[in-house]
Amino acid sequence: MVREITIDEYKPYGTLTLTLIYFAIVALMWVFMYFVEFAGNAPSIIE
Repeated sequence: MVREITIDEYKPYGTLTLTLIYFAIVALMWVFMYFVEFAGNAPSIIE
């Protein structure tokens, strides 16, 4: 059985969640690589 839905009924929360998780992972990797490449090989607050 196939039911047509309208644009008002379409709520892509799963897709939005996966997209946000993906961008969060990419951002964390980018921040970590910034520290590895440019800030002395490790994230450090004390130095």
